[in-house]
Amino acid sequence: MNRFIKNIFIATVLLALVFSCGKNSEQTGQAGAYKTATDYLGRTVSLPENPAHIICSGAGCLRYLVYLQCQDRLAAVDSLETRDNFFDARAYALANPDFKRLPIFGEMRGMDNPELILTLDPAPDLIFKTYPEMGHDPEELQEKTGIPVIALNYGDLLAERENFYSSLRLMAQIMDKQKRAEAVIAFIDACITDLHNRTKDIKKQGGKTCYIGGIAFKGPLGLQSTETAYPPFVFTGTVNAALTGEGPSYIVVSKEKIVEWDPDIIFIDCATMQSDPRANAVYELKNDPAYGTLKAVKSGEVYAVIPYNWYAQNYGSTLANAYFIGKVLYPEAFADIEPEKKADEIYQFLVGKAVFTEINKSFGTMIFKRVDL
Repeated sequence: MNRFIKNIFIATVLLALVFSCGKNSEQTGQAGAYKTATDYLGRTVSLPENPAHIICSGAGCLRYLVYLQCQDRLAAVDSLETRDNFFDARAYALANPDFKRLPIFGEMRGMDNPELILTLDPAPDLIFKTYPEMGHDPEELQEKTGIPVIALNYGDLLAERENFYSSLRLMAQIMDKQKRAEAVIAFIDACITDLHNRTKDIKKQGGKTCYIGGIAFKGPLGLQSTETAYPPFVFTGTVNAALTGEGPSYIVVSKEKIVEWDPDIIFIDCATMQSDPRANAVYELKNDPAYGTLKAVKSGEVYAVIPYNWYAQNYGSTLANAYFIGKVLYPEAFADIEPEKKADEIYQFLVGKAVFTEINKSFGTMIFKRVDL
């Protein structure tokens, strides 16, 4: 009889444990609850139901967290976020100066430090990682830290826009911010549709040829650095002098090609101003005799725009640049647009703060103006 009672007791305890574990795996909003998610690499990852302490590893990853208004759950940042930079065009960071005071978990561009991560207090319970091919492999990082890692595809606003949206939705699903993700996606789509609608009839008539120079790529570069598929040109139906057919969007062209194309209008990406003063695009246009022969230089049709690549593509700045470029090329179609105010409207929605003036000040207030040559 005693053995029977003992067996009943053991069975009851085991049943209670099984029920408790099942409940934790299914219920939401409770400590200890877990769920699974499939990331960009096809990995099925078990992660906390409500992650409270997050790390964003890789270029642009933290931008997504700010778009979703989850920066209050940030446990630590990479080294770039704590630097005091004379030049800065990262709207998400300028809107959140407190990032500089957070602990560091590793170096920029996904160069994570597992040992540092394990010393953080509070301990992170989830790591998001863009550009997973850089730095630690997500699976390796997960094994070394014991923290789930979700790989994301950063995407872009053109051919890879759906990858951008898919990653934003995945992060939102994990962070319980689905409504905010859909609002961000709807806002971006509305801006792009508006730009297309303002210029769709003008596109059929052709237009002046334009060139964008000085685009950064893992650091500042000169006039020869450009994009064959520069989104603001695509959104406004602008004729891109560097559109040479198939091939990578980002290219470095020869000086001879720029002279051969002889664009009507040149736009300078202000990221170039980080270069050596005698190597940036503005200096080149002022001092190189070959560039002095260009129509755009002779007519003064050279304008400065917000940096496009700054720790991955800056989506808000890309849209703001498109409105400015539309205003320069088609003033009647953009008569109601004040580019500086439009930029702040975009930043306010995406990152929660109007930061155009702050960005512009970093670059000597030259943005959205003719460049003095």
